[in-house]
Amino acid sequence: MTDAYALFGFPVQHSWSPFIHGMFARQTSQDMAYRLVESPPERFRSDVLDFFSSGGFGINVTLPHKQAAAELVNELTPRAQRADAVNTVVRRDEGLLGTTPTVRACSST
Repeated sequence: MTDAYALFGFPVQHSWSPFIHGMFARQTSQDMAYRLVESPPERFRSDVLDFFSSGGFGINVTLPHKQAAAELVNELTPRAQRADAVNTVVRRDEGLLGTTPTVRACSST
């Protein structure tokens, strides 16, 4: 069975994410599909819940949905709580977990 992942945003058609994740899947011998979901704000919540209820494993979230994703999940990581925004949602037995990556300042020295 192919693991399903997606990028949710509005717009998303310009994204290279399916190509990048497809290369990663081939390099690591993973059976996964990564697709783009162009989801307007009024449909975001239902689109995400449909994706996960259909067996999806995880999503990335881009503008304009990062704060809506934080409100949608069952649990936030401490980092996502501080940001009040989510960039990644994963399905777990307890529900949906939202997180966001660490952003570190670059030093020129």
